[in-house]
Amino acid sequence: MSVTVSVFKLVQFARIGVGKRHRAEEILDTWLSGRGDDAMRLASDRKSVLSRILQAVFSGVQAKPGDTAYAEELGRQTAVIELARMTERMRLLEMVVQAAPMLGLLGTVIGMIDAFSVLSLSDGGVDPAALAGGIWTALTTTAVGLAIALIAYFFASWFESRIDRERNLIEAAISAAIYGRVDPTAKA
Repeated sequence: MSVTVSVFKLVQFARIGVGKRHRAEEILDTWLSGRGDDAMRLASDRKSVLSRILQAVFSGVQAKPGDTAYAEELGRQTAVIELARMTERMRLLEMVVQAAPMLGLLGTVIGMIDAFSVLSLSDGGVDPAALAGGIWTALTTTAVGLAIALIAYFFASWFESRIDRERNLIEAAISAAIYGRVDPTAKA
């Protein structure tokens, strides 16, 4: 399940344009240089999350030029929709991270029950091969459960970091489109 969800998320992020910051920067630079119609045309390709959000903000600014709250609200509504798309199915990965060690632990308990049942059925001498089967089951299921959880954890963390980075870029893009950019080289 975690492999399927991870592949789905990789394809989804590529299709919806997560991380296409350079195109958004170009659109934003065009907008801030006073070429609103050109910026709207560039944003209308809608090939990235940021371009769709910028298009919504630009539409709000053009519809109600003096009302920045309206443009900001349109941008935020679009951002909520985009972020919801990015976070869908992330709970499945988190579920695998939580459940896989528990399934491994269940296998450990079952393996130990097998090992102790072999001990309880023996009259004196215990066949080490019969005892080893239960211990092998216990150790194998623990290792598999932990390995699955670790792999799913790394995928989930990577996807979450991409979503967080996109969320920060969205906030910055909405603010810059409405209020302009802060010059990082300006002295206070």
